[in-house]
Amino acid sequence: MNKTISIGNMTDEPKISETASGKKVARFTLALNRVGEGADYPNFIAWEKKADFMEKYCHKGMKLAVEGHIQTGSYEGKNGKVYTADIVCDQIEFCEKKQKDDGQPKENPSDEFMKIPDGIDEEIPFS
Repeated sequence: MNKTISIGNMTDEPKISETASGKKVARFTLALNRVGEGADYPNFIAWEKKADFMEKYCHKGMKLAVEGHIQTGSYEGKNGKVYTADIVCDQIEFCEKKQKDDGQPKENPSDEFMKIPDGIDEEIPFS
């Protein structure tokens, strides 16, 4: 099985481009903290709709969770063959609440119960 799940912060803005056949692609790097010390910085690739998502909503410093699979390849470089390993995104999710202009998390109304007004008991027909 070839599956990875990574959670980390974007190190830069996503690089958006198109292939010769016109497919949109986003390339980006996440800083993934190791259990001990240090971090790893793997390269990620998002295609088509996921690339659109990256372009519109994802920016440097954002914390993302990415589920994907490893894809290896190679090409001829100046000094011979160069081997690559990228993570192709199958699913991308935000890991933090959206920030206000002052850097504080925005309140999410869906996180709270609805406030029921006083005296509504008389209006409920099935109580």
